[in-house]
Amino acid sequence: MLFFKPKSHLGIDLGAGGVKVIELKLEKKRPMLYTYGLTSQMQDVHHLFDVSAKNNTSLLSGDQKNKNTASLVDPEQVKKYANLLKAVCVRAKTIALSATVSLPVSVVFHAVINLPLLKKEELDRVLRAEVKKLLPRPIEEMVLDYQMIKNAPESKTQRVLINAVPKELVIFYTQVFKLAGIELESLEPESIALERSLVGRDKSVAMIIDIGAERTNFYIIDQGFAITHHSTEIGGARLNKILSSVLGVNDDLIEQIKYDYFGSLLKKTNQSQMTKEKFHNLFFTIIDPIIKEIEYSFEIYLRQTGNENKHPEKIILTGGGSSMPYLTDFISEKFNIKCYVGDPWGRLVYQEGLKPVLGKIGSRMSVAVGLALRKLV
Repeated sequence: MLFFKPKSHLGIDLGAGGVKVIELKLEKKRPMLYTYGLTSQMQDVHHLFDVSAKNNTSLLSGDQKNKNTASLVDPEQVKKYANLLKAVCVRAKTIALSATVSLPVSVVFHAVINLPLLKKEELDRVLRAEVKKLLPRPIEEMVLDYQMIKNAPESKTQRVLINAVPKELVIFYTQVFKLAGIELESLEPESIALERSLVGRDKSVAMIIDIGAERTNFYIIDQGFAITHHSTEIGGARLNKILSSVLGVNDDLIEQIKYDYFGSLLKKTNQSQMTKEKFHNLFFTIIDPIIKEIEYSFEIYLRQTGNENKHPEKIILTGGGSSMPYLTDFISEKFNIKCYVGDPWGRLVYQEGLKPVLGKIGSRMSVAVGLALRKLV
């Protein structure tokens, strides 16, 4: 039985813009969408931890700070997220009992380390010594995961991709899912889930830009790994604020208005350059920083050993803010690279009648889809 893949698996993304749940089933060796659910309210899970803080106490109760790590997590926060997760799963009528869950980008320490060629028994000791120099917190307070990146056969060094998260975050997630009645199969950085849902088996160098509610994350994917990653505090919330101010409407209505407004622009043909310029003038505080961050990502990537002659072949947008009209045009024209909004449903089987609604929410579900695919592909 250990050689058989599970028939049904959950992918759960606890993002700043809400909870996103995807359940996939394996049908005739292909992943099929079984059900999904999502919320739209902002949540503070991304603010509960900070890998740069030496003594992070944002989840700690005042009388618990001198106890062991497991007792430091605030039970009220655990209960809050467990109840929210259960409510989404009940409404979506999920049946799977295990899930792969996203790690918030803001709490994941990410680095690529170059090491000399080492024997397996020496690698762990040397790697921990090198990582210890880089971590913003003591290594004893972090959970480490690493993957070897394939180098050229003649290379005299080896590259190692490091991801590290605070131990209290792992404990927090474990307690949330235990209370929600779901087995926490594994925790995974959002970059890996996005690569799985939007890039797949394509080994060419690509950039993924995830425009979330509070921040935009930039990843360069090479050989299936997120080689570079950084983020900026620009997201869909700022976009909503600009629209709300310009249109004079309440925040409660802005998501539907944004969908209708952006959709009408995207459907127009023979759009004039002036229309495009007006759009840029309205949203330049979002568009221009994204362009600059892309340039910065390319610079970081090309500086790394072995990447001098490489260049991303495509840029894939995802996240709630990726539907912004003209954004793909602005990026393509600036960098002379193909740019498009990714389709997380492209590797799934689903009912044809769901296509309109899935198209509407697709960019928000990319991480959850990638998480759910982990055990099925």
